[in-house]
Amino acid sequence: MKKLLTIIISLTSLVAAVALLQGCIENNIPYPRIQANFTSFEVEDQIGSATIDSTNLVVTVNLQERANIEEVTVTSYTITPEAELLSPDLSQALDLTKPIQAVLKIYQEYTWTIKAIQNIERNFTVENQVGSSTIDVAARRVIAYVPETMQLKSVRVDNIKLGPEGSTMFPDLNGKETDFTSPVKVDVTTHGQTEQWTVYVLKTEVTVSTESVDAWTNVAWVYATSKSGAEQGVEYRIKGDDKWTSVPSSWITSNGGSYFARIIHLNAVTTYEARAYSDGEYGMAVEFTTGYETQVPNASLDDWWLDGKIWCPWTEGGESWWGTGNKGATTLGASNSVPTDYTSSGKGRAAQLETKFIGIGVVGKLGAGNIFSGEYLRTDGTNGVLSMGRPFTDRPTKVRGYYQYTAAEISSASSEYASLKGKPDTCAIWCALIDSAQPLEVRTNPKDLSLFERDAPYVVAYGDLNFSGAMNSYQPFEFELHYNSTTRVPRYIILTASASKYGDFFTGGNGSMLYVDDFELLYDY
Repeated sequence: MKKLLTIIISLTSLVAAVALLQGCIENNIPYPRIQANFTSFEVEDQIGSATIDSTNLVVTVNLQERANIEEVTVTSYTITPEAELLSPDLSQALDLTKPIQAVLKIYQEYTWTIKAIQNIERNFTVENQVGSSTIDVAARRVIAYVPETMQLKSVRVDNIKLGPEGSTMFPDLNGKETDFTSPVKVDVTTHGQTEQWTVYVLKTEVTVSTESVDAWTNVAWVYATSKSGAEQGVEYRIKGDDKWTSVPSSWITSNGGSYFARIIHLNAVTTYEARAYSDGEYGMAVEFTTGYETQVPNASLDDWWLDGKIWCPWTEGGESWWGTGNKGATTLGASNSVPTDYTSSGKGRAAQLETKFIGIGVVGKLGAGNIFSGEYLRTDGTNGVLSMGRPFTDRPTKVRGYYQYTAAEISSASSEYASLKGKPDTCAIWCALIDSAQPLEVRTNPKDLSLFERDAPYVVAYGDLNFSGAMNSYQPFEFELHYNSTTRVPRYIILTASASKYGDFFTGGNGSMLYVDDFELLYDY
């Protein structure tokens, strides 16, 4: 009993001493820094997938017209494992007429912005209208123009839609003869809320106008207005020439009193003039100068040098333009994006991109051989952080080159692509023109994931090629870049090739091999 009491007293003293010691030790061990991210986000009446920007901490959802943006229901969302949502309560409907903030936490708090984009198609056209209507959503005002000779007392409304899908109008002017000698008031009711619009129809002496020109390199887009239903044409010439060339009707797209022409086969770096015409009348000539036929550095992929274990696709001491994942691959193995003398022409070099397990024993990860415009920034554990995009302001129409691919069976797959395991791998070659403020930072760590999104707001144009199978020799490829706007000027170009399409998700076939050679940007249709 005495011995037991002695042991108890000794243990008690030890605990007290440890507690006292702990009180004297300053805790300088930092908490781990893991960014708390949204990894998915879905709402009712959503169009496509949400865009999740984990660099700027922004979730963007696109809503259908019929959605009530003032009461948006979140149907599902996921966040980084171990993170918690502090606010808001996403079980309650959200008013997304303005962006709202959401706070996630893992050790530190991260304030995200959730915002919605709802594009509502509004239109107003009348008989013999000149040009397009001006629809001022903020002022709830519509202005349309008609020829000077028209009587405003009885103007037929061909089409009017001022609210989203499912809204009602009073009075409904569709197809009706309407007196526009004074502005007409129209009540538009949506989700129980009524807004009053004012519609004006005014006379104009101008019946045809050359509005603007978007000049690319071998292509130009001419925008014009005329009286609806009348002849609509565009002609062009090199500045200083006497003869005008009419644009074929197949190059013209009409939308009532507005139309545009796509002029192709132009000369690069040349000054032209274009003008619209309609029923014997001509708009003013607009001058424009075409751009350059810029090609990307080391497009032939001939230039490489070996920096220790890392193969680099540029000359030693030269400026890098292309990047690879070799810095990450060589932490546990050898470069898997390397030069080869096996080329499409039998001359120079090409890029040999291989997907393979990189590591020792079971320690490691599947790495897809790749090459891209940009640079490898750093390794985050066993994940890569890339800067994708190089400065570029021209507007090519297509990407051309040569490739050869042999697909292996997909041997490793993430949970998102588990269904692909055992199926043939797929290679990917793609190009995007973007107008973001800086190159795109891509992070493959699932806890801090940030990938390129082809439908993101920063994308000006995109095109790609995907192939699954086996080739015996090089084959030419060519794909078109599809533009979201003719007016937006890109800031960066992302051009990339990968032996495994889903390599960012560590999904692919060990042994898939892609050869790429002689990239070329085309500037005509």
